[in-house]
Amino acid sequence: MDTTILANIASVLTTLSFFPQAFKTIRTHDTRSISLPMYSMFFVGVVLWMVYGYQTNNNAIFIGNIITTILSGIILSYKIREVLTIDK
Repeated sequence: MDTTILANIASVLTTLSFFPQAFKTIRTHDTRSISLPMYSMFFVGVVLWMVYGYQTNNNAIFIGNIITTILSGIILSYKIREVLTIDK
């Protein structure tokens, strides 16, 4: 199989697999079961994959990770807000 096709399929599947949980979290704002350290590392990793995709001109990696960065950034902001609210 052509590596471009393989990369596109992998990107679509991993990005789409993130949607149900992301939309549920965005809809409910419930982040109690999400670990802040893990999610912070996940977010940074996704951003780095996005930068890698851009720098290597790999659209499959770049576009998939743009979408995931946006969604995970929203969720991370909800989690940070939740942590700050609990700590008050």
